[in-house]
Amino acid sequence: MDKQKILIVDDEEVNRTILEIMFQTEFEVIQASNGEEAIKQIEENPDIVLILLDIVMPVMDGFGVLEYMQSKELLEVKPVILITGETIRDSEDKAYSYGVADVIHKPFYPDIVERRAKNIIELYQNKHNMEVRLKEQEKELRAQQKLLQENNEFMIDALSTVVEFRSLETGEHIRRIKYFTRILLKYLDKYFPKYGLTKVQIDEIARASALHDVGKIGIPDAILLKPGRLTPEEFEEMKKHTTIGAEILESFREKQSNEFFQYCYEICRWHHERWDGNGYPDHLVGDEIPISAQIVAIADVYDALVSKRVYKGAYANSDAYKMILDGECGQFAPDVIECFQLAKEDFFNIVEVIGMFDFAD
Repeated sequence: MDKQKILIVDDEEVNRTILEIMFQTEFEVIQASNGEEAIKQIEENPDIVLILLDIVMPVMDGFGVLEYMQSKELLEVKPVILITGETIRDSEDKAYSYGVADVIHKPFYPDIVERRAKNIIELYQNKHNMEVRLKEQEKELRAQQKLLQENNEFMIDALSTVVEFRSLETGEHIRRIKYFTRILLKYLDKYFPKYGLTKVQIDEIARASALHDVGKIGIPDAILLKPGRLTPEEFEEMKKHTTIGAEILESFREKQSNEFFQYCYEICRWHHERWDGNGYPDHLVGDEIPISAQIVAIADVYDALVSKRVYKGAYANSDAYKMILDGECGQFAPDVIECFQLAKEDFFNIVEVIGMFDFAD
């Protein structure tokens, strides 16, 4: 097994020799007589485990070496023991400010230097090993979290797609809603920081949007699949999909108290609410409507307009865009409308290429 390397930096050969004799049995000792030589050795030997460094030296002093190591962020991983003949407190304070592991004054006792050096090497190696283990554990946890999220998303998409197939739709509606929602949220985050959205929240709202119509599973086929305009009575029945979906989710509330569940509930119940209170089921007004539901609402309306349904044909992108801006589909918040305008080209492009690419997250 190769010996670990120690670098001894001192312009006095006798000091280097004394230190080398102390460590040569257990370590491979390399030497430098000034700061420039020390830097060269550090660069050529990245596996150095300890540096014993003098301060006062020709060409470049010990502080020059510390300056270099600090610039390369090496002092966190390569411990330095400063061995100096100076007794000035300011020099010692300056050394510790760089992050040296220890300061030993000349004349030194070899056994004390050896003991402190070995303790410091062990301390830094234990710290390094712990950091490695923590990174490995963090990597494993991220992998597990990603797998869990993928599994959860698969189940959510599967459930949502079942509802879509029952409506004689493919699963593309769910994918488009998720993608439209994510685009709108990114514009909202960029231009309206007052909402304080985080990357995690954007991701969770986009994923939760897949469940917006899950309540349609409780709507009779005669209404859900009717090829023509619904009667007022039938429309009242259709509107119940918002509360049915909320009731389905509510049955899981005791097991799901996190933010993601809250977004699912908000979107499911309130994605048909409108800014002026003329939506349903609760006739919420303005900011009473959660922003998650507001965003999904406009995404859902746009996709419904540009998609072929059993009761209508598909509108052109430009026509659907104009209908929303003209208020033909209800009133939306000014902030949401502005994000929709910013997302115009994104939306148009998605409608055109959705059949060519898979936008599943």
